[in-house]
Amino acid sequence: MPTAKFYEEPIDPYLPQNGNRGYRVSRYELELQYKVASNRLAGKATITAVTTAIRTKFALDLSQSLTVSKVTVNGSRAEKYAHQRGKLVITPQEKIPSGGVLSIVVQYAGTPKPIRGPWGEVGWEELSEGVIVASQPNGAASWFPCDDHPSSKASYRISITTDSPFYALANGTLMRKQVKSSQTTWVYEQSEPMASYLATIQIGQYERRRIGREDVPMNAVVPPRLRAEFDHDFARQPQMLRTFVKLFGPYPFADYTVVVTDDKLEIPIEAQGISIFGANHCDGRRGAERLVAHELAHQWFGNSLTIRVWRDIWLHEGFATYAEWLWSENSGGPTAEQLAKAARHNLSRLPQDITIGDPGPELMFDDRVYKRGALTLHALRNELRDTKFFDLLRTWTAKHRHSSVTTEEFTDLASHYARFPLRPLWDAWLNEKTLPELSPRS
Repeated sequence: MPTAKFYEEPIDPYLPQNGNRGYRVSRYELELQYKVASNRLAGKATITAVTTAIRTKFALDLSQSLTVSKVTVNGSRAEKYAHQRGKLVITPQEKIPSGGVLSIVVQYAGTPKPIRGPWGEVGWEELSEGVIVASQPNGAASWFPCDDHPSSKASYRISITTDSPFYALANGTLMRKQVKSSQTTWVYEQSEPMASYLATIQIGQYERRRIGREDVPMNAVVPPRLRAEFDHDFARQPQMLRTFVKLFGPYPFADYTVVVTDDKLEIPIEAQGISIFGANHCDGRRGAERLVAHELAHQWFGNSLTIRVWRDIWLHEGFATYAEWLWSENSGGPTAEQLAKAARHNLSRLPQDITIGDPGPELMFDDRVYKRGALTLHALRNELRDTKFFDLLRTWTAKHRHSSVTTEEFTDLASHYARFPLRPLWDAWLNEKTLPELSPRS
């Protein structure tokens, strides 16, 4: 296939190779076949979009580990396509008017592997028996062609066919499960808009069961050997959900599923409607409960409300970290004030060379973004006091439910709840490197 130059101004300077112009995706339909033993993936992706400009060609993000065999656009074979440097550039036979329907079907196959970057390896990864997909920030292209940027949110249907002994999980509601010979097909529908990095597949020797009796169904997908440890370590999750609904507003999705892999994971990972933990997070002593709270909170802050650009990552991680402190405060542990003081003390002993409102791509997952982001919210809470602060959070999650957000939108909304201008607070906590003092609760 001939090569083609295709460069445009980056959508996000933090990830200049990711995201594409000229269209907005509304839906992905993925039909996947996966062989666990050989780590072989074959896929057919149907991508429905609306064009935003008249163009001669369109691009999708797709790893070079996967080989494209056929591309059609609006029912006709593409005039040509080129796949290089992680971009699949497609030239339709005819120009499509602005505002027109763009339906692209890509057939592909290969041996998927994670995408390497400054943050390690992300995306599709083999486990000892199965698969974990953790794509933040740019790993979605490791397993399907997409517009891989957080502001690009769409509905999904994911069909995954794999070997019958394995349980296969994807985002959304299980619509159909069909066993045929040695293969099982699982079909999931994710109707709420979802960023591509939050799409996931989890495959393993798991059992699935309902936990708790909440209005929001909560599920566990766990290896049988870890059932007792899970039941102890995650026992307070229903209470945690009730606490967060009270503080943040209604849970934004149809249900919530926790996966525990049979392998160790360095950190847990969020996906839309799903959180993934390693076997090491089930220690029988609730040693990871703060992380359980953190990942659950991401369903509001990160998955329902998703940042438009990666610069604003504190809107995900600062909020989820503050949720850890709120859970502690509401469950008999140290108060958020106590945890904030301890966090500030610890941060004061670290280099003060980061502005969390724009940390730069290399530092966007630095723990200081998490902790100082949480401190920013605690400083705001101390300024607004509890009633207005939690009213603000509930309004924030309701106003931007299932959409994209920016720091400016949050600070603008917060100004309506304040007696005095908040600009000094935002400048000190988000825009300056020097760590501010934490003002006492009024």
